[in-house]
Amino acid sequence: MQNDKDYSLIRIKDLKVFAHHGVLPEETEDGQDFLVSVDAYQDITSAAVLDELVLTTDYSEMSSHIERFLKDNTFKLIETAVEELCKDLLTSYPLIESVSVEIKKPNAPISLPFGYVSVEKRMTRHKVLLSLGSNLEDREDHLRKAIEEMDSEPSTNVRKVSSIIETLPYGYEDQPKFLNCAVEISTLLSPKDLLVFLQGIEQRHGRVRETVWGPRTLDIDIVFYDELVYGDSSIQIPHIDMQNRYFVLKPLSEIEPGYRHPLFNRTVMQLLLELEEKIGEKGEA
Repeated sequence: MQNDKDYSLIRIKDLKVFAHHGVLPEETEDGQDFLVSVDAYQDITSAAVLDELVLTTDYSEMSSHIERFLKDNTFKLIETAVEELCKDLLTSYPLIESVSVEIKKPNAPISLPFGYVSVEKRMTRHKVLLSLGSNLEDREDHLRKAIEEMDSEPSTNVRKVSSIIETLPYGYEDQPKFLNCAVEISTLLSPKDLLVFLQGIEQRHGRVRETVWGPRTLDIDIVFYDELVYGDSSIQIPHIDMQNRYFVLKPLSEIEPGYRHPLFNRTVMQLLLELEEKIGEKGEA
């Protein structure tokens, strides 16, 4: 993830939880002890300076949360339990940026002498920068409601929202002016799952794909996804034409001016200044 924060580690080691997980009927019926270890990475700078519990994650409360989660759910595989616990912790505790969970099963049904069986997984929030635009109906309403819908998804949190600007159409000029903004989100979704989620929001706002670069009630583009470079028939990351789009770079420079393009090795602000030098600020209405 592109950031300059110094993440610290909160560690819970071998928390004993009696729960009902396993493939065998006696495991789910009778239950057994599990040992849970969690490494939670977050920025604790403010908490350390101000000495306030509300600015960090309460490890005592999180321990109780872990116990409730494992008691309230039943999984055949500890692989599944680890996966779901990672997701649950990241969605329940917004200050945590990355989490590593290990679940040990000291009483696993093994006929040979052993210490324990365990499964461990690390899961990290992904930093994603989006470009939003609308030039039909109530343009500002489409943008603001789309942002609310993103934030209502448990696996996705809105972190920053730029100002809304009005811009001239790009590519196909015979259409109304656009309102545009940029949004930073953190998400647990993969690029393709995120694309499907965002396209669902577009469709709920009446998006119709008839003309390339044509009028639209709502357009949401993934500009950056961490430092990922990826492309197929459905998605290109980073956005393949963002460096030529004033309506993308101008709002993006407000919330992430120093974000560096992984291919061009130039920041968003540098790309904006280069574009303004090339074409002027004609993108602005």
